[in-house]
Amino acid sequence: MDRFDVIVIGGGHAGAEAAALSARSGAATLLLTQHLETIGQMSCNPAIGGIAKGTVVREVDAFGGIMGRATDLARIQFRMLNRSKGPAVWSPRAQCDRGLYRRSVRSLLERLPRIRFVQGTVSSLLMEGQRVAGVVTSDGRRFSARAVVVTAGTFLRGRIHMGLDAPIPAGRAGESPAVEMAQHLENIGLTVERFKTGTPPRIDGRSVDLAGLERQDGDAGSYWFSHFERPAHPPQLPCYLTHTGPELNDIITAHIELSALYGGAISGRGPRYCPSIEDKVVRFPDAERHQVFLEPEGLETNEMYVNGLSTSLPPEVQRAYLRSIPGLERVEMTRPGYAIEYDYFPPTQLNATLGVKGVDGLFFAGQINGTTGYEEAAGQGVVAGVNAAAVALNREPMTIGRDEAFIGVLIDDLVTRGVDEPYRLFTSRAEFRLLLRQDNALRRLLPLVSSLGTLTDSECRTAEEFLEEEDKILGLAREQMVSPSQVNDLLRTAGTPPITQAIRVADLVRRPRVVLHEVLLAAGQVVDLAHSNWGEVELKYEGYVARERELASKTASMDTFELPIDFDYPSAITIAYEAREKLSQVRPSTLGQAGRVPGVTPSDLQNLVVEVLRRRRSAPVP
Repeated sequence: MDRFDVIVIGGGHAGAEAAALSARSGAATLLLTQHLETIGQMSCNPAIGGIAKGTVVREVDAFGGIMGRATDLARIQFRMLNRSKGPAVWSPRAQCDRGLYRRSVRSLLERLPRIRFVQGTVSSLLMEGQRVAGVVTSDGRRFSARAVVVTAGTFLRGRIHMGLDAPIPAGRAGESPAVEMAQHLENIGLTVERFKTGTPPRIDGRSVDLAGLERQDGDAGSYWFSHFERPAHPPQLPCYLTHTGPELNDIITAHIELSALYGGAISGRGPRYCPSIEDKVVRFPDAERHQVFLEPEGLETNEMYVNGLSTSLPPEVQRAYLRSIPGLERVEMTRPGYAIEYDYFPPTQLNATLGVKGVDGLFFAGQINGTTGYEEAAGQGVVAGVNAAAVALNREPMTIGRDEAFIGVLIDDLVTRGVDEPYRLFTSRAEFRLLLRQDNALRRLLPLVSSLGTLTDSECRTAEEFLEEEDKILGLAREQMVSPSQVNDLLRTAGTPPITQAIRVADLVRRPRVVLHEVLLAAGQVVDLAHSNWGEVELKYEGYVARERELASKTASMDTFELPIDFDYPSAITIAYEAREKLSQVRPSTLGQAGRVPGVTPSDLQNLVVEVLRRRRSAPVP
């Protein structure tokens, strides 16, 4: 029997990052997946990043993950969202060549010497009491490990729906579901529930009339998601915007009973923030039109992804409603869209390391935890991979606070609050979102990452040099004086009053629409735009950032008050009954986490502190 420190089941976005971070942590890692050719597969939209999500990609990269590097190698359109607002809320997003992204992920993983790859379907875990000892594949092979990370995506008893015909057992179109593994996880005592998600049809771009559609080009200039590598980018391709109209609404309404969702074939709940076209028509009957984005699938194909038309209607209905959309009157559908229903395991069964409570060495990451989105999966993969390696190598576990990273917000939301629909990250979920920006991801996380040792010596030097250059530019802005003749033309263009005497760059940059990079350039200082963004935000929002840091520090103090994992909540009668029930289920590790459990009030927290202190005093001295 082959032996490893860590086994990662699944090669999607969670699995790829879990394997990468496990190997970077020093663990001998096996990535075991049904098809080696689909490692890094973009099952739905061929895009990475966006609001909150783009920040997660940069956080994953700060740990040494691969999503940012693969995106830089495969991006065929880049846009910085929210540019019309302040740089504190800028969000990077890239359209990718689907095939190139997948190949880049595989190539990046193969750089890591501690990863082995094996193709196979896992049917069950090997157990030694309540500890994981390895896995068994459906063809009888056995692999041992001290920790296992399950990243099964939509494969656990997955079923594809297109209309009311019999559902197709599949984890993804053309790929078999993982039925035995799902049953095994349920048999070891874990609670299982069902969610659904969907994907839209794809079309032949050659059959689209682009002349009347709104063309959307990418941003000029360069941007890299990764802090450590700057490869040449592929050429950019445009996207196109069109809209649905009354004819599509009529087609959907006339055939709504054929939808798997509305015809009763699907019981699982879907993502509220990514509704199907049937949902849009039914829930928003007064909406005259809905946006439809035509996004290129890659450089070597004319196929396009039709963003905005996720569906579970039969293929013939999909073809009809596609042809009702301006620009698509003669379109040819290359692949129909579908809905997929799958098992997930409510994440309150996990602790903050993404380890399964009561099963030592078992970790879950990705859609198995009730999330949706590539980036959310990747962030979980990082945490599960690092902590699986920690178990295997007898190291301290890693947790990430809500004030440290969006990944920390994601994990805490999952394990503390649970999910009642597929979870998606938004900036509004973070209390300290001004601290959690895409421009400072490396600065925020480098101290933690350095202690983990997941970066190479070369990468550590690159990171330190990057931050030193940022510090240098901020220092320059605080010291450099500029004269009216140097900057008044720039100020007029920015729509702000000119100056009449010399002023420090830092004071000038605090004005709205005045850009640090441009002011320094006008003063004769040539600096890299990538190094100046952080300093600009720090200057413009200095007071707000300071206040948020102070609040985060006060809030973090609650997370230093540890709660016994075996605390007898039912007997703590000074705490409200509802709170005792919720706390018994979640088993929070700190007072701060307890305070984020839905239904727990401030008075419950006060009484919980009293109960814990009282029981500590009465505990026998060892």
